[in-house]
Amino acid sequence: MIDRYRLVTRHNPIYTKREKKAPLSVGNGAFCFTADYTGLQTFYDEYAAGEDAFPLCTMAEWAWHSYAGSPRDDSSLRLTPFDTGGRQVFYAVDETGQEELFKALRQNAHKFHLGRIAFEYAGAAPSPDAWAPVKQTLNLWEGVLASEFTIGGEPVLAETFVHPVEDTLYLRFTSPLAARGGLRVTVRFPYGSHRKSGADFNAPSLHRTAVVAKTARGIRIEREMDGVRYGVAITGAAFHTEISGEHTITISGDTETVELAFRFEGRSVPAAGIERDAAEAAYSPPFAEARGTCTRFWKDYWNAGGAIDFSGSTDGRARELERRIVLSRYLTAIQSRGSLPPAETGLACNSWYGKFHLEMHYWHSAHFALWGQTGELKKSLSWYKKLLPAARRIAASQGYRGARWPKMCDPAGYNTPSSIAVLLIWQQPHPIMLAELCYRAAPDADFLREYRDIIVETAEFMESFVQWEEPAEGAGRYILGPPYIPVQERHDPRIVLNAPYELEYFRWGFRQADIWLERLGEAPLFGVIAEKLALPPQRDGVYLAHENCPETFTKPPFHTDHPSMLGMYGVLNSGKVDPAVMSATLDRVLAVWDMKTFYGWDFPLMAMTACRLGRFNDAIDILLMDSPKNTFLPNGHNRQAGDDALPLYLPGNGGLLTAVAMMAAGYGGKTGSSFPEGFTVRAEGLYAYI
Repeated sequence: MIDRYRLVTRHNPIYTKREKKAPLSVGNGAFCFTADYTGLQTFYDEYAAGEDAFPLCTMAEWAWHSYAGSPRDDSSLRLTPFDTGGRQVFYAVDETGQEELFKALRQNAHKFHLGRIAFEYAGAAPSPDAWAPVKQTLNLWEGVLASEFTIGGEPVLAETFVHPVEDTLYLRFTSPLAARGGLRVTVRFPYGSHRKSGADFNAPSLHRTAVVAKTARGIRIEREMDGVRYGVAITGAAFHTEISGEHTITISGDTETVELAFRFEGRSVPAAGIERDAAEAAYSPPFAEARGTCTRFWKDYWNAGGAIDFSGSTDGRARELERRIVLSRYLTAIQSRGSLPPAETGLACNSWYGKFHLEMHYWHSAHFALWGQTGELKKSLSWYKKLLPAARRIAASQGYRGARWPKMCDPAGYNTPSSIAVLLIWQQPHPIMLAELCYRAAPDADFLREYRDIIVETAEFMESFVQWEEPAEGAGRYILGPPYIPVQERHDPRIVLNAPYELEYFRWGFRQADIWLERLGEAPLFGVIAEKLALPPQRDGVYLAHENCPETFTKPPFHTDHPSMLGMYGVLNSGKVDPAVMSATLDRVLAVWDMKTFYGWDFPLMAMTACRLGRFNDAIDILLMDSPKNTFLPNGHNRQAGDDALPLYLPGNGGLLTAVAMMAAGYGGKTGSSFPEGFTVRAEGLYAYI
């Protein structure tokens, strides 16, 4: 039996200096707080500056904002026609002549920073010369961040954590400076922004902050901007508050130890469909009670799910891989366990305005089903039920049947205009895949019925999207495209034909939809299409990016970005793949691809392919490949080096967890470990992959 406490705590991040590129976060999956070395957001400006800046944000999955006067829908967009099988389909891909509308629809709605919480000493701004870090430890087992630092040589100890259920940050700090009244906490509220920080602190006239109640227990604050209203309750022990600016609250104490709770609650958030009476708000539990609740939650989290322990391994790669696994488990727990699919930067900061990309939902969340935490995946999977009417409208507006899932959207499901996003299709089978992983982990007839319409209507769209081709001689076939943009976003959508991953994912989706129907006692509907789909294109002994791209490995930019043809025998287990050709394709990718252009989830994708090919040593090398976008920081985040928009990248963390679960628990009927010699592998509570 794995000693899970030792497994987890040996990877606690411990800092003794500033780590501007790798700040630490606490959260509950739907609310997240990122801190500097003081345990708060004291040096906000310093952390927000420079290349690949990692801003210090307070974010909740419900916190969405739109600028005043921004458009409510996309009905006035001018669309571009594309030919598909002799008829026209229209997409919002061209901003020319409609730049402002195009930009506004992309930027709104966006996530926003709820409020900067920081230390202040003697009313002065913190100085890197007078303030110095001593030690900061993120206790993964308890979900508590402990920070020790000095101000002018005087010690300060701070503990911060987030309540596992409420959107509440807790803080306890101890210092002789607090007793003398010099050390204080400030809460400064920004205007919402679509930018990476989610905050604009230079627009005080565009929002409102009002103290609506002040009692012995604390104060209540009402925030309002552009139709969004949210409440903040600050409570605790041994503290005083004052309004020290138009949007700033200052908190001080008269004892060495001060305990505080900062609770955030959405009142009216149109983009998230929230409308709540302010009277429903409640004060948070006291610090000691909440800390006990937090500790119990994290202990249960680590004990209940799966675990992989590499202790005793002689392979030098094992320790680093284990560190990445444990920290990825923590980061996906605090960023990706909400009721909506996560943004690519989760709740740490804004990427693409905080909107979520549904093609990334698999990479974010599939691992939960493999790690014995299917309930966490089901929370975001259930959002597809709310989105189904919008997906039906998208399909119908383009002349298709069934449900077409958007790519980049906010909670309302608006398909954001884009020269690329609206033409992607590889997110379409995701609900089938994610539902199947949930069902395999916990077979249940009610679950089959619950997701029946989503499965079938997804397959119906896919059926109406493929086209029948009747050649002059030979057997006819169903083909995929054009127009669409494949996973590898380097191709003209007007000529893309039979991109291998999409082709085999559609084939898998058709077959799986039939299996779902048969489980319900219904007749299958899609088998003929699955069998008559075109075969994955190949040339010179390797698979191509698509049928009309013979220069896949010889001409830029076709050997850049995602090597997605590998996914059909890694992520998928396509029976149409020739393993020898796939092995040669993997070799060719590793030899000629521009690895600087990989993204974080490409490494687990390639490792999964290597694993199915029996190339277990290569799988480990790929997972740990020295590449700019495979950087795993001291906090565990997968930074996409060189991309200022992505100081962290959660699909890389989620993908890693999916790949190693596959290697540890089995796949496609294979059981047992797929790790190379030199790895001592103990695994518990994991489920086999497809």
